Amino acid sequence: MSTPVRYAQNGSVHIAYQVVGQAALDLLMIPGWVTHLMLEWEEPTYLRWLERLSSFATVTRFDKRGTGLSDRPEGVGTIEERMEDARAVLDAAGIERADILGWSEGGPMALLFAATYPERVRSLVLYGAQARYRRAADYPWRPSDDELEEMFQAVERDWGRVPLMGLGPSGDNRYRAWLLRYQQAGASPSAAAALARANHDIDVRDLLGSVHVPVLVLGRRGDPIASPSAVRAMAERLPNARLVELEGDDHTMWLGDVDVLLCEIEAFLTGRRPVPEADGFLATILVARQARPPDRPMDLACMEALARFAEAVRGHVARFDGEEVYGSADGVAVAFRGTVRAIRCSQALLQAASALGVTLQAGIHIGEITHHPGSIQHTPVRVAEHIAAAARPGDVLISDTVRDIVAGADLSFTEAGMLAVQGLTERRLFRVADAERPQSQVTTLRRTTSPLTRRESEVAALVTHGLTNRQIADRLVISERTAEYHVEQIRNKLGFHSRTQVAAWAAEHGLGQSG
Repeated sequence: MSTPVRYAQNGSVHIAYQVVGQAALDLLMIPGWVTHLMLEWEEPTYLRWLERLSSFATVTRFDKRGTGLSDRPEGVGTIEERMEDARAVLDAAGIERADILGWSEGGPMALLFAATYPERVRSLVLYGAQARYRRAADYPWRPSDDELEEMFQAVERDWGRVPLMGLGPSGDNRYRAWLLRYQQAGASPSAAAALARANHDIDVRDLLGSVHVPVLVLGRRGDPIASPSAVRAMAERLPNARLVELEGDDHTMWLGDVDVLLCEIEAFLTGRRPVPEADGFLATILVARQARPPDRPMDLACMEALARFAEAVRGHVARFDGEEVYGSADGVAVAFRGTVRAIRCSQALLQAASALGVTLQAGIHIGEITHHPGSIQHTPVRVAEHIAAAARPGDVLISDTVRDIVAGADLSFTEAGMLAVQGLTERRLFRVADAERPQSQVTTLRRTTSPLTRRESEVAALVTHGLTNRQIADRLVISERTAEYHVEQIRNKLGFHSRTQVAAWAAEHGLGQSG
């Protein structure tokens, strides 16, 4: 999905930008503190967010001067100079008039641009933005000057070692490792500190009354950087603004409940509020990730092993009828329409990785998700990511929901503690037992009788006679979708991949005789 990086020119300064999507609506995104256009393509949470955004808008993104792939002239540049960089990007991209999305410190730049060039702006979307960034007598929501100075020193001192101003509570260790590389690539320690100082000198309160385009102001109630009170104060002084306060405590746009955030943006920009899609379905999500310490270097041998492992992953995903949600250098997420298949695939992946000298840790969860072209979104993916993060190297952990569904399958589990993540339901975890582990150490879930319900047994009997889902539905006076659901449940419980396997099993157990 990555597109070429191009350059706009403002005087002698070159500004790197990318255009993503082919929708009729043009959206210019003015970023926050430090960015890097190319490294953003390596982060799955960012990609899912960008893909959803570009489904209804052609998104033009850029690295501000002094950051990412743009020129790094001496000094930070004034907010007016950086605003002119945004105008140069619009000109280079051939965009006469655009909607503008400004987030964090990009919000004041978007406001200044809309007040200065109203003929170039259709509307503004501001997320996590404030009109002022220092405390004042009439602005009590920001840190004091002394507190800010301590923060600026910490930025320069800890750059590349501690993720700063961007690690929300939804970020895990994998995200933390990416964020460190992202920030280091985006700016040097001194440049990051200088940019932070310049951003905290911004105060655009006096020009808010001069912004006459429609404005959508978005903020999360628990945002640790953009105080909800400051966001409300800004919205109240904008002549044509609508404020929407969202739940959550992530400052970063692509973390947390991004579906709610993006639905608000889409409704504002297009005039159409997305209708919940009818393609929601129950899926089992497997997340398998490399169990590599974040500070371990990615040497050539490691990269070659991971390349070979990526080929093996594709083969096993196809073998177990999975659909890849995302893949990165450190891991993969796969959706299955069968829980047992997800567990079997996780075991196959761990064995394949071990043979190549790669150690994995895996997590599995099940829940209803929405399937968009090219992506699978919603909470089960996030839960599976947290479960994988909790697994030990070489282990597969499953949630209690998965354990309950596979009761009757030839699988064994041990207790593995609790998963408690802010914003998610607390869950019991179970470790999938190794084949070599003594059975006295595990709790085995087996049934001596058929694991199928009465209705599922009736469906399996008809499968043995080669009936389609439509024919099964007519025979049993049920809907075709219900028949399809029963067939999937049978395959899930038995760990099969095809109707042929179901038919053979049903015939072996005498179910087909009543057909």
